[in-house]
Amino acid sequence: MKLYKRMRQLFFTAIVKMQAAEVGRECRVNHFSHVTKRTYLAEHVNFNGMEIAGKGKVEIGKYFHSGSGCMIITSNHNYEGESIPYDGTHIVKDVKIGDFVWFGNRVIILPGVTVGEGAIIQAGAVVTGDIPVCAIAGGNPAAVFKYRDVQHFERLKEEMKFR
Repeated sequence: MKLYKRMRQLFFTAIVKMQAAEVGRECRVNHFSHVTKRTYLAEHVNFNGMEIAGKGKVEIGKYFHSGSGCMIITSNHNYEGESIPYDGTHIVKDVKIGDFVWFGNRVIILPGVTVGEGAIIQAGAVVTGDIPVCAIAGGNPAAVFKYRDVQHFERLKEEMKFR
């Protein structure tokens, strides 16, 4: 790896480690990313440009990989409050991302979503609801259009073939 690229990676990783509540071992941040103090990252999390915004808790499981330009949002303005277009309160909902999840480029996760273990989210998807284990989803709003071969996935986990 070129020295410049490695130095950038170390710099961006250090920033995320300072911002997050908890960061597991072997976290790698390859491009500018921003997380909140309510972000909990398991081991071997890999960001290629992630923005986590809002007041809710975000938990990301081990061996997570993201493409560039991804976003996780944990709070919305209250448009049913005492003012229009919205009032000064926020609706806060936590987000949970399982182990071995992969986001393509520019994925957006909205408040309250859970993405199950082994799921793949297609580039450009806007995830508004929960995604099941080993599902492959895409679109706006994201919908499941396929599933991983679960037996193959489980075999690779047993053989500890992680990246």
